[in-house]
Amino acid sequence: MQELFVIKIGGNVIDSEAGLQSFLKDFAAIEGNKILIHGGGKIATKMGEQLGIESKYINGRRVTDDATIDLVTMVYGGLVNKKIVAQLQSLGCNAIGLTGADGNIIPATKRPVKEVDFGWVGDVESSKLKVESLKLLLDSGLVPAFAPLTHDGQGHILNTNADTVASSLAVALSYMYDVRLIYCFEKKGVLENVDDDESVIKIINKKTYQQLLSEQKLFAGILPKIDNAFAAIDAGVKEVLVGDANDLIQNTTGKTSGTLFIN
Repeated sequence: MQELFVIKIGGNVIDSEAGLQSFLKDFAAIEGNKILIHGGGKIATKMGEQLGIESKYINGRRVTDDATIDLVTMVYGGLVNKKIVAQLQSLGCNAIGLTGADGNIIPATKRPVKEVDFGWVGDVESSKLKVESLKLLLDSGLVPAFAPLTHDGQGHILNTNADTVASSLAVALSYMYDVRLIYCFEKKGVLENVDDDESVIKIINKKTYQQLLSEQKLFAGILPKIDNAFAAIDAGVKEVLVGDANDLIQNTTGKTSGTLFIN
């Protein structure tokens, strides 16, 4: 099977104009099949402040009410996505901007209300992804660039975790490609000590993960990435790597730097 890189960029890199340009230059240089998934950074929060839309968070997760879903659709699917696509075009990378609603690629369901009502937040329906159209785009030389938005099939856009979008796409495409899923952010990998950027854990399997959890050595913010990484590995993705956005070329061509997840 052909190789495919599914690469997610987020964190502070999205908020740094210079950092994002540097990353996109490296992304554009990757040869072969590739897909980009981007987060929204803090841009939606800043734009919301200008428009008088207050950002609300519960347990670190954004509550997406009626005003906020319009805001993130404009910012993630419009401003951020199209700026990224335009920059990639300037670098000779023929990108096409997408959301999960385009081509019905990523159907999702509105998260059910339990203790908390997160509003228009989507949980991906993994079994219903329509990735055949992505293969057509890739075969045509196009590079899909996804905003973290899905849809419910009833006309509503849903705000969806970008890490989950990346993992879901990687899994669905693993039946057609040898997929390497790479999560890029501002750290060198999963750190044993969050205050020491050099304390990168090179390899994590399920046994070491449980040990790290029991010893409370993992920063809470990294846990969703790890859960998504193992879900992808379990479902057929060849490799999952979490690493520094600055190491992207190295992580797609040779000796990897960062944290590699294995079964």
